[in-house]
Amino acid sequence: MKITLPIIVVNFKTYTESIGEKGLKIAKAAEEISNNTGICIAVAPQHTDIRLIANQVDIPVFAQHIDPYAPGSHTGYILPEAVAEAGAVGTLINHSEHRLILADIDETIRRAKEAKLKTIACSNNPEVSASICALSPDFCAYEPPDLIGTGISVSTAKPEVVTKAVELMQKVNSQVIPLCGAGISTGKDVTAAIRLNTKGVLLASGVVKAKDPKTVLQEMAEAAQKTL
Repeated sequence: MKITLPIIVVNFKTYTESIGEKGLKIAKAAEEISNNTGICIAVAPQHTDIRLIANQVDIPVFAQHIDPYAPGSHTGYILPEAVAEAGAVGTLINHSEHRLILADIDETIRRAKEAKLKTIACSNNPEVSASICALSPDFCAYEPPDLIGTGISVSTAKPEVVTKAVELMQKVNSQVIPLCGAGISTGKDVTAAIRLNTKGVLLASGVVKAKDPKTVLQEMAEAAQKTL
């Protein structure tokens, strides 16, 4: 499945609003909007919903996490091969709510590549962004933890920090695609993020917990479309 830029990635987290059929409804809305606008919208449901959603929509589905283990005696861990077989095309790594040490990020990226999964590695500051880019994920999403879930967008509250993060990422590895997240909740936030030289956004509650997720996603996709 082709991933195009700019991209909007919707992390379902573990919100009740995105479990099972409710998550599928959001994913179907994302698919419709993506088809109508030409903007790539990806979703990251809980692992138990990957197959349900991937089987019914034609947009990229990401896992929220994988563990850097090979098949074998690893009860309770999430294998890259398992999420790929379920229909995921990629995975988040090192989200601020599921942090890893750098060595584990490196090994997780390596294992994801073995399973042919795209990787979105998350970072909490510009310096960590640079370190992660040295490990060659496909994407690096800069997300200040203090703004996650606040509705205060990093792209408007801390534009200079986003600019610094993108500059450091590109200096270390220009092949890594920069994203930003934290507090993204409107089309204006998406526009601001892309104008700061990112190639898209990673968000969650701004869509999932919205009264009308489809309307919010439509606004975001149209904003991204206008940056082309």
